[in-house]
Amino acid sequence: MKITIVTVGKIKEKYFTDAIAEYSKRLSRYCKLEIVQVADEKTPDGASEALENQIKDKEGERILANIKDGSYVVALAIDGQMLDSEQLADKIEKWGVSGISQIVFVIGGSLGLSKAVLNRADYKLSFSKMTFPHQLMRVILLEQIYRGFRIIANEPYHK
Repeated sequence: MKITIVTVGKIKEKYFTDAIAEYSKRLSRYCKLEIVQVADEKTPDGASEALENQIKDKEGERILANIKDGSYVVALAIDGQMLDSEQLADKIEKWGVSGISQIVFVIGGSLGLSKAVLNRADYKLSFSKMTFPHQLMRVILLEQIYRGFRIIANEPYHK
């Protein structure tokens, strides 16, 4: 199975890049992982809703350009389904068994995802009603995907 994470913006802090590298290495036992970073747009303070939508649309076009036809798209969205780790593992396993060979997880920028990206999504996943920095969200997502593969393989993991 191939897992792709399409995300907006670059990682600036070394501790995030180190954590991402560690989980990427761990995941290499279970899947082919690709992380695609698309450029983010600067959002001026006090931006209007119309400008924020334009920014999300531009970022959304970049995201969609990196999603291949036939990919199963999971958008991280605050209004998505909340799952526990076992349920996420079950979803990943069922998607794989059903013939899905590529899952694309999408993490938006600071304003979230455009309507076009949300419409393209096959599934919307929420980790919390709280908002997390997109840099930290990459680490959390990778850890949960790794944990999911450990659960699928009946290997020990921390509860």
